[in-house]
Amino acid sequence: MKFRALLRSSSALWTAPVWGGIVAFYFFYALHFEDSYEEVIGGPLWAAGQVAGSLTYFYAFAYAITLGLAAWEGGRLQQDRVWDLAPSRPRWRVAGQAVAPTVGAGWAILLLPVGMRLVETRLLPTPSALLPLIMGMGIVCAYAVVGFVLGHLAPRVIAAPFGAVAAFYVISKTSTYSDPIWPRHVSGQLSTSIAFGEHYSAPTVLLPFLVAAAVAAAVAAWWNRGPRRLPLRLLATAVALTTLVLSARTASGWGVVDGPVSAGHAPARCVGTAPQVCMAEAGGAIERLDDVRSAVVESLERLEAAGVDVAVPSTVTDGLLYERSRTRPRSTASTWWLPLTAQAEAAGPDGRIAGIRYAVLLSSVTFPCSFPATITSDAPTAWIINRDAAVLWAAYEVDAQTPYLRWRADEYAQFANGPEVLAKVKERAAKGRALPTAAQRTAWFEQEQAKACRQMPKRPAGGPAASGPQGEDS
Repeated sequence: MKFRALLRSSSALWTAPVWGGIVAFYFFYALHFEDSYEEVIGGPLWAAGQVAGSLTYFYAFAYAITLGLAAWEGGRLQQDRVWDLAPSRPRWRVAGQAVAPTVGAGWAILLLPVGMRLVETRLLPTPSALLPLIMGMGIVCAYAVVGFVLGHLAPRVIAAPFGAVAAFYVISKTSTYSDPIWPRHVSGQLSTSIAFGEHYSAPTVLLPFLVAAAVAAAVAAWWNRGPRRLPLRLLATAVALTTLVLSARTASGWGVVDGPVSAGHAPARCVGTAPQVCMAEAGGAIERLDDVRSAVVESLERLEAAGVDVAVPSTVTDGLLYERSRTRPRSTASTWWLPLTAQAEAAGPDGRIAGIRYAVLLSSVTFPCSFPATITSDAPTAWIINRDAAVLWAAYEVDAQTPYLRWRADEYAQFANGPEVLAKVKERAAKGRALPTAAQRTAWFEQEQAKACRQMPKRPAGGPAASGPQGEDS
């Protein structure tokens, strides 16, 4: 049968308004429900993230509609007794020709939203960015096989709608699973999000495809009527079960929305030396790279001039390049990871990038001891006052006191005497700034650092140490 005649007779064509309408509705409504068009194109734009996000609503639809249409086509061939009319033609060839338009419909449900989102954002995807689309297209072929065989086992008026509804429900339901967790990672509806600079790792997209392909192969083997069909059926069933078990064991070790990803693929542009400052090219603020480096260098110079012992890094790199904190390398003395793009986009009306100075401050001011990463409501406050007074003094030197005080006030809010602690910190910082000479102010800063470390309590076995909000004054 010629392709044009095959297409005209296929259920994929006369159901096109249904699945085409689904694509249009979910793309123009659901995908823009949370994020407006302006927010979508505002950045930061990353092709892999846009591809993954645009497919979120369409995996289940593509698989379900493919299965339903394939079941209808399989039932039609069974009803028309095609196998009796052309017994010499290979069954797989006849079946493949019949479901080709069905596979095309399933592919279109995935391709259309991806294509429209890439046109919308004017992004050119890399092969790695298209991995979830390629996985989905492969799984569509597997569902076409399963649906075609299903159409031979039950009347098509029953098999097609019920098969499609069941597939949609099962696939959609897996996204809510947390115990067991493996169904959400092997169902073919990827729940792992893609951050800026990331791609899906091979296991994330391979496991769902291998499970679907193994099940489809087993179904096709049981439908096969050729010689030695029993050994082939048993082998295909064993392979499918083994694949499912191994995939489930592998995916059980993943997080709820944290399948394996590969990070750090976004291109960066760098400028200057000692320090060299690098920002993401596609982050949306690359045009301010020179301004960002000027803010970094100026902040370091002002801290050094104030007497702060700063270890100038060789490289200051944009944290957006590793947007997800769990994949980002830790800052070292030679390489700092700072939110350069985020702070450049948040520049004030005067164009000054206060957030960059603030980030440099927090990376530059160190202490001869280590402090807890977070403070709790029962924490003693004496060391907090000395530590924060020292940092606030340095913040004034780089004109970053406003964001620093805002951050500390939020943390002090958990203390019953939070306003009193904040007032004491401001008072002590003002005392240091009021000293008459630069040498005296620097000496006060170093003494305050030492006091903060001395005030760090050593908790006895009986419980937490207590301290008032006064700090050490001597």
